[in-house]
Formats: sequence, C-alpha cells, structure tokens
Amino acid sequence: MALTTVLIVDDDALVRTGLRMVLSSDPELEVVGEAVNGAEALTAARDTPADVVLMDLQMPVMDGVEAARQLGRMEQPPMVLMLTTFHLDSYVLDALEAGARGYLLKHTAPRELTRAIHLVAGGESIFSASVTEGLVRRLGDDGRDRRTEEARRRLAALTDRERAVADAVADGLPNAAIATSLYMGEATVKTHVSRILTKTGAENRVQIALLVYQSRSSG
Repeated sequence: MALTTVLIVDDDALVRTGLRMVLSSDPELEVVGEAVNGAEALTAARDTPADVVLMDLQMPVMDGVEAARQLGRMEQPPMVLMLTTFHLDSYVLDALEAGARGYLLKHTAPRELTRAIHLVAGGESIFSASVTEGLVRRLGDDGRDRRTEEARRRLAALTDRERAVADAVADGLPNAAIATSLYMGEATVKTHVSRILTKTGAENRVQIALLVYQSRSSG
C-alpha cells in the first residue's frame, strides 16, 4: 500500500516535533517535510509534494489561510487539513473558503488525527463537531432567526434518509461510520451526501454541518 505523505506546517517547534512523533506511529504515513510558516510551506510543497498538508492557522510571514489559498492554485494541489483552537473560529471560516478540506482541534487524540489525515487524503472532509458548533455561535445574534429559517427551508428539501445522513455529517462522522450507524452501504452514503449538496446548495460537508446546526437554533 502506498504511503500517505504529509507536510507539517507550524511555527512552534515543539508542536512540530509532537506531530511528527504522532504521525510516525502510523506505518502508512510518512512526514516528508516541515515548515514554520505559510511561505515556507509553499516552497516545501513545490520541492517535495505531499498528499496532505497539516497546517496551523496563525503563523508569522504568511498565515495558514493564505497558504491554503495559494496551495489550492497548484497544478496538483495537496489536501489541506487545518489545526485550530477554540478562539480561532473566524479563521476557520476563512480557511474553509480558501479551500481547506477540514479542521481539527490541536488537542485531538493521536488516533483521531491519523485517521483524519487518511480520510482527507482519500478525498473526504473532516471537522470537529465542537468547533462547528462554535462557528455557529460566532455568527452572533444579528439575523439568527433569519438564518435558522433559511437553514430549515433548505433542509426541508431532503428525504428522511437524507436528513439522517445530514445529521450524521453534522456530528462529524465520516462516510464509513455513517454507513455503520444508519445500516447502509458506504456507496449509498456517498450518493446521499451528493444529493444533499445538490438539494441544499451547500458546497461541501462542512456547509452541510453548518446548515444542520443553524436549523437547530432556538433563536
């Protein structure tokens, strides 16, 4: 089986060392480089292409958002997985708009981190459900009722089965886990997700999750 290559980008040397140690525990992952900021990440990604870039958000010279945006313009762009803390929710939104395929908290358990890298490398999106809830809270009070109504309207187009899949996506579950919990094949889950995206107008799984959380708002 081919190794999944990873580029670690963080301005904290201790964090980079810790991440390298965690990733080295997985025989199917290979760290091919490190960078201390977004600018170095661009150079490293060109010199030694990686499947996944594990990217910090706030860094000097060039932050993770701009780096993700520029990496996305490469001929063969890597998948970008952002690392965040609770107080960086606004940066997470910017990162997703810049093309990041997911985000995790920095205190994510090692096994969950390696699993997330494999999922992102395979084309899935991954995110922390707790951070998604935080993003919704950061939207503030202004227009909350309108957003809740709009989210419910868009989700109303879904069948019961599609809505169950959407709820599972909002809980941060990957396709395989959704298939197990809802007793359906993984291919069927992928079909449902595709239909959810089409019916709601969402661009990715994270936007599906945001719609679900917004629809649950009590106003």
